Amino acid sequence: MKVTNYLRAMALILALGLYACQETKAQGPGPVPTPEVGVVTITPRPVTITTEMPGRTAPYQIADVRPQVSGIIIKRLFEEGADIKAGQVLYQIDPAPYQAAYDSAKATLAKDQANLVPTKLKAERYATLIQSGSIARQDNDDAVSAYRQAEASVSADKAALESARINLDYTRVTSPIPGRIGRSMVTPGALVTANQTTSLATVQQLDPIYVDVTRSSAELLRLKRDLASGVLKSPDQGAKVRLVLEDGSTYSLPGTLKLSEVTVEQSTGVITLRAVFPNPNQDLLPGMYVRAVLEEGVDEKGILAPQQAVARDARGQASVLLVGEGDKVESREVKVDQAVGQDWLVKEGLSPGDRVIVDGLQKVRPGITVKAVDSGKSDKPAASAQNGQ
Repeated sequence: MKVTNYLRAMALILALGLYACQETKAQGPGPVPTPEVGVVTITPRPVTITTEMPGRTAPYQIADVRPQVSGIIIKRLFEEGADIKAGQVLYQIDPAPYQAAYDSAKATLAKDQANLVPTKLKAERYATLIQSGSIARQDNDDAVSAYRQAEASVSADKAALESARINLDYTRVTSPIPGRIGRSMVTPGALVTANQTTSLATVQQLDPIYVDVTRSSAELLRLKRDLASGVLKSPDQGAKVRLVLEDGSTYSLPGTLKLSEVTVEQSTGVITLRAVFPNPNQDLLPGMYVRAVLEEGVDEKGILAPQQAVARDARGQASVLLVGEGDKVESREVKVDQAVGQDWLVKEGLSPGDRVIVDGLQKVRPGITVKAVDSGKSDKPAASAQNGQ
């Protein structure tokens, strides 16, 4: 009995299912709803154009300290790695022989100055006597000559004394520039010679500091054309530069572009640009690899399109889907220049007022009618475009 009731229940369920299917077929499919898409209306806005370039830090000033007189180092008067001032004494060379030479030159000067007085008086007396004919002319000429020789000797002695004083001063080896000094190449007791090729130490001025970056000559020509044509406006107060350090962090203080090299490197086709950065805490050290972000100018009427709206075909050609006349979808090829945050800077293909589809791209195709809804992404502040190398 139970089996019979079960079979009857199953038959009833199948009959109801077949009836429902027939009812559905009789009714037919309903109308297809109009797809809804999110759009961004293109509005020109000022865009600061920047370029990111690789570079290296370099000291603002660098000096190799070398002795200018020969002798034995008797003292080292600095700590390695310390900050020093210009004129600070770094090494003391044994001054004894140079002090003796100075004293000797000083004594010779004193002797010749003492000899100058009687020769001068004698020449003056003979000049008076020659007028009265009391002495021979030869005697007068000899007196004048002796006086002039005594004057020359005094002048030579003064020069010799000054030279001896300079050499004595050179026994105190000083720093020619302010900065940070590296390790010492000599120790007390070492013999050094005047103008030797090996430096005693190296001093580098690190505040401010240079950053040398490279850029292709083609990009530099493009920048000059854009500035000349008015496409870009020069930034106020000169070109500003920001730094991205090796660990990805951004250096807190901005720099200024100061120099553009006058020649192009033939093997690479690049030109060197030099920027100056303040470095009060000496966070930047010579030789560090950095990436410099250079402000090229401002595009007052930049056209920006969200990156999710731009697609590329197999040829790499970029295109976007627009909502055109009659709310129909159309495809348009565009030329993008560089990234601006989450957008692309579009050079060709879009005009103010175009409605670019950013949401619902997967459910539309060119030619169909859609319902356009503002995605709320069009109201943005002035942007900054970055062109990486």
